[in-house]
This record gives sequence, C-alpha cells and structure tokens, in this order.
Amino acid sequence: MEKISPKTLTLIAIVIAVSLYRVFPHPYNITPVMALALFAGTYFEKKWMAFAVPLFSMFLADLFLGLHNTIIFVYGAMAVAVLIGFWLQNRVSSLKVIGATIGSSLIFFLISNFGVWLVSGYYSKSWAGLIECYTMALPFLQRSMMGDLLFSGVLFLSYWQIQKYWLSAKVVQRT
Repeated sequence: MEKISPKTLTLIAIVIAVSLYRVFPHPYNITPVMALALFAGTYFEKKWMAFAVPLFSMFLADLFLGLHNTIIFVYGAMAVAVLIGFWLQNRVSSLKVIGATIGSSLIFFLISNFGVWLVSGYYSKSWAGLIECYTMALPFLQRSMMGDLLFSGVLFLSYWQIQKYWLSAKVVQRT
C-alpha cells in the first residue's frame, strides 16, 4: 500500500474541515463548495483524488442535509471547477485565483440553475421558462460568489501558509 504524503494528508484535512461548514448554521448560499473543488483541482497531485475528496465530502454532507433531484448538476459543476483547478496548477497567483473563482461561480450558477429548470417543475420547459429560472436565481448568485471568494481566500492563503511553514520544514528535515 502506498504511503500518503504529508502534503496529501494536509490537503485532505483542509478539504474535510472546510466541508464541515456546510452542516452548521451559516448565511444562505455562502458555502465553500466551489472553492473546495477549485482548491482540490489546483493542489492534489493525483487527479482522481482532486475529484474524489471534494465530491465525497459533499456527498457526506448531503447525506446529512438531504439529497435532492439536482444533485447531478451540482456535482457536475463541482467537477468543472476541479478541471479549472487543473488549469490553475503551477499558475497560482492572487489575480488568477480570483478569476478562476469567479469563473467557477458563474459555471455553478449556469449548470445548477439549468438543472433546477430541467427537473424541478417550477418553470415551463421553454426558452422563457429557462430565462425566468436564471432571473429568479440572480439574487443567489451574489451570495454564492461572495462565499466562493471568501473560502477560496481562506483555502489558498491557509495552504500557502501551511506549505511555507510546515510542509517545507518537513522536506528540509528529510534531506
């Protein structure tokens, strides 16, 4: 069995710790979901772990909070954010993280609300119904983008500090 590196253990711990936020009372739509996926895609060395860890932590929280009929769209949007994180690897800068976070938020908005329109029965299955769905969801976009930016900042800055002071010390000790 392959030994898990300190970096991977640290990444898993960060993702799980931030994932727990979803099960505690918090302001609506201010969650770490897309930030977690973007972060995982950026820093996990094994691509399967970049998808598995945030999606699995999301699934565990959903078991507690309740499963819903748009879950495939939400998880699909998270998978896209992981892919954006792959692009961000070796390019991490404040501006690029902010841009990738905003892009991930917009993609989540488009995919998840398409799912609401498609499966909920709240809106007519027409172009007008789709536009109405997106229009009604606009107030949620601002709050989810705020949460994504907040948690991306927390995740990326925390990991930068951990990497700088703890993980680099581990590498120095081994050499």
